[in-house]
Amino acid sequence: MKKTLIKNIGMLAVDNHGQHCLCGQDMSHIDIVKDAWLLVEDGRFKEWGSMDDDHLDDIVNGDNMREMETLSVDAEGGAVLPSFCDSHTHLVYADSREGEFVDKIRGLSYEEIARRGGGILNSADRLHEMSEEELFEQAMGRIDEITRKGTGAVEIKSGYGLNTSDELKMLRVIKRIKESTRIKVVATFLGAHAVGREYQGRQDEYVDLIINEMIPEVGKQHLAEFIDVFCDRGFFTPDETSRILEAGAKWGMRGKIHGQELADSGGVEVAVRHGALSVDHLESMTDNDISLLKTQTITIPTALPGTSFFLNMPFAPARKIIDAGLPLALASDYNPGSTPSGDMKFIVSLACIKMRLLPEEAINAATINSAAAMDISKDYGSIARGKVANFFITTKMKDLSFLPYSYTSPTIKRVFLRGEEY
Repeated sequence: MKKTLIKNIGMLAVDNHGQHCLCGQDMSHIDIVKDAWLLVEDGRFKEWGSMDDDHLDDIVNGDNMREMETLSVDAEGGAVLPSFCDSHTHLVYADSREGEFVDKIRGLSYEEIARRGGGILNSADRLHEMSEEELFEQAMGRIDEITRKGTGAVEIKSGYGLNTSDELKMLRVIKRIKESTRIKVVATFLGAHAVGREYQGRQDEYVDLIINEMIPEVGKQHLAEFIDVFCDRGFFTPDETSRILEAGAKWGMRGKIHGQELADSGGVEVAVRHGALSVDHLESMTDNDISLLKTQTITIPTALPGTSFFLNMPFAPARKIIDAGLPLALASDYNPGSTPSGDMKFIVSLACIKMRLLPEEAINAATINSAAAMDISKDYGSIARGKVANFFITTKMKDLSFLPYSYTSPTIKRVFLRGEEY
């Protein structure tokens, strides 16, 4: 057994309530213990308290602790927060797309680039030519990047294969990442990211391919926990989305939806109807969508402010979502075309600056609620007794608001996954 004692913590953000997900006004509160210590045992949070509490000596010197291997870590007055949870990424991809970045500067829209053969199809062409080993090596570099920036759990989607062989190749790479790192990884099958190039003009046939060939293969090989569909203008219709979600459910894959990014296209409605775990993007979300989400508490609206920032698009109405009493999750959308960054600290800053979230709301949206949007908040997303000890130590700060305020400063000093320093 191993234990790690973090001492001299300026501010410790803890979870005293154990909620699966935070909604509305509850998102604006984080319990803080000042001048604190934190004990981790066998990779999970065990206990915490104040440095001037005599209970600390009992914990460290108790009979059951003496035989354990002990590591003492000095936080040097920095804050300790739960690791970020990033519930929407596409970080397995083949190379970058900076040429399209220049096209965007010149005024081309996301949809115009896609019509010219760029965008998702461009990534699919490149991925087809790249070996699994090369994909894995590139992706592990991105995993290292986001881990050092404070992320401790991440969802990774397929969706740059767009044929059965290449979609399975992506999912095998994601499985290998799961087995090769201490970060928590959740896999999502996104064959319905776009219509494969060889099926252009035959979208019905491509949907049939997803349902009759891709999904059964993914299910038989147990390669994904979730299934996602890009339900939006120019991509997949609500009816097609429903068919794909129903097929995925038969293989135990719960739905997640790309919705309302480019237009009011029915993504929220289909997510609610099928009890999807989350509906993500929401840049074109309407008041009616918010009302629909209030009819049930299953589907978590997830905003991706990095996409809006990079594409100069409207931001999701996060303030309205929270004020309506709903939960909100934040994620990076890390991908080569519309959001080439997995920096969740910056996502928290954007949520405050552009979406008018309070710092506490943004931090909760990027931790416990994003964990809930991956269905892992039982073990991740907050510092609570018994949860997996994924956390980071910051530089000294007077208040948690300094984290989003210092939007490009390297305030995260040390990162711990499963109780061990990364």
